[in-house]
Amino acid sequence: MSPPRSDETERWYSSVYMAVQEIPRGKVTTYGHIARLICERKQHHFVGQALKYLPEPRDAYGNVHVFNHGNVPWQRVVASKGMVPKRYVSYDPSGAGRQAQRLRAEGVEVIDVNGEFLVDLKGFGWFPERLPSEEGDRDEEG
Repeated sequence: MSPPRSDETERWYSSVYMAVQEIPRGKVTTYGHIARLICERKQHHFVGQALKYLPEPRDAYGNVHVFNHGNVPWQRVVASKGMVPKRYVSYDPSGAGRQAQRLRAEGVEVIDVNGEFLVDLKGFGWFPERLPSEEGDRDEEG
């Protein structure tokens, strides 16, 4: 269950979720790149926090969540060197393996190096200067 969120936190999480939704299938990007794309360069750890608390499509009370595990491809975000981060939490001991499995299902090559899952960022990385949804903004500006 995710903790209560302030309006500011809710806006931050929503901007992370919208950015992550733009990562194409078969590609990955990093926590830091998502932070940079939403103009928060030094907030990469908060990108991970937002993805950690991504809710299920419908909670135990029947509430439907606009952004959820079903429509935000959280698995497409990895650490800066292409590592699928381990999750050292009791409720998700197989998180890295599940993320690697989901990436493989999308055609991303994930290799196991001594128990660490790695993605080749040169081959599978997605690092645009701007989010595709913002490309039209540049044309209108000038």
